Amino acid sequence: MADLHIETLHKYYGDNHVVKGIDLSIPAGEFTVLVGQSGCGKSTLLRTIAGLEYADSGSISIAGQRVNDIAPKDRDIAMVFQNYALYPYMTVFENIAFGLRARKTPAQEITPKVQAAAKMLAINHLLDRYPRQLSGGQLQRVAIGRAVVRNARLYLFDEPLSNLDAQLRDEMRGEIKRLHQELGKTMIYVTHDQIEAMTLADRIVLMREGRIEQQGAPLELFEHPATKYVAGFLGSPSMNFIPAQLHSDASGLCLNVAPGISLALPAARFGHMQDRVGSQVMLGVRPEHIQRQGSERPAMAPVHVDIELVQPTGSRTFVEFKLGDSTTVAELQAHDVQRSGERIALAIDMNRVILIDPSNERVIANGRQA
Repeated sequence: MADLHIETLHKYYGDNHVVKGIDLSIPAGEFTVLVGQSGCGKSTLLRTIAGLEYADSGSISIAGQRVNDIAPKDRDIAMVFQNYALYPYMTVFENIAFGLRARKTPAQEITPKVQAAAKMLAINHLLDRYPRQLSGGQLQRVAIGRAVVRNARLYLFDEPLSNLDAQLRDEMRGEIKRLHQELGKTMIYVTHDQIEAMTLADRIVLMREGRIEQQGAPLELFEHPATKYVAGFLGSPSMNFIPAQLHSDASGLCLNVAPGISLALPAARFGHMQDRVGSQVMLGVRPEHIQRQGSERPAMAPVHVDIELVQPTGSRTFVEFKLGDSTTVAELQAHDVQRSGERIALAIDMNRVILIDPSNERVIANGRQA
């Protein structure tokens, strides 16, 4: 188990600046998830940590040792790839044992290490099979077992679940999280899936165009996003963004989102916005913070809307409607709406909304922070 420290890391592919001055410190034993859209530089950053790519400038240190000029095999890193990278002509046992043999591990130590790793991943009954005889989930467990058996200082995962179906991904997320709890090792995991990031991470590092947009605990980023990009990336369905103008009337601050639609802001949470009265803002509200009217909770702003689309999921129903000119999604109870075309009364929890400056897309007010 080791800590990782990255300082001012840059990586280019020709004229393409892929990683742009990354500074990142990961303490020993933490499970960190690098997440972001395709092309944001997360896999390149992971491969540079592993030594599979050279850093053009900057420093990478593992357990206090600078490793920029150390070969990948000497960095004491175990990596799990997206495509499993198993040898088809070797049994499961031999695939897991391969790294141990390559490092000249004494023969008498190999069998118990492989059996222990296989038991931990519930594949001990598959040790005599070949990769062609395994399912996708079993193949992924073998790939993870080959990494686990190494007892490395650092474990890297490069989108290991992207080739699995939805049910298997759910199962394997739980397996990987349990694995981290049992091993207590430093793990860095790359994904473009925000659900994986939220469920697995001790800390999320959200990347955008080669830079870190924001990092922190999953709920910290979810509830206290620093930018519109972070707010929109985390959450499914994603946050609604509605143009509005900040006004003040006899009852206090409010948002005008359309003619005849004014949403009162709780003074205790948004009173500091007085100096922006009259300015344009972007209202951010998550679908789960819009519900049918009837709650006695304070700061629930009523709106009447015409439902345009109904998407039942079983336990919940997602509906779409227009709020001003913006298509908006609400997450309601299963039987709150029966069909499109209904006009219903909803309420927005104004204690949970955020306000964004449209000029720079920075969050300027967050109800949860007040």
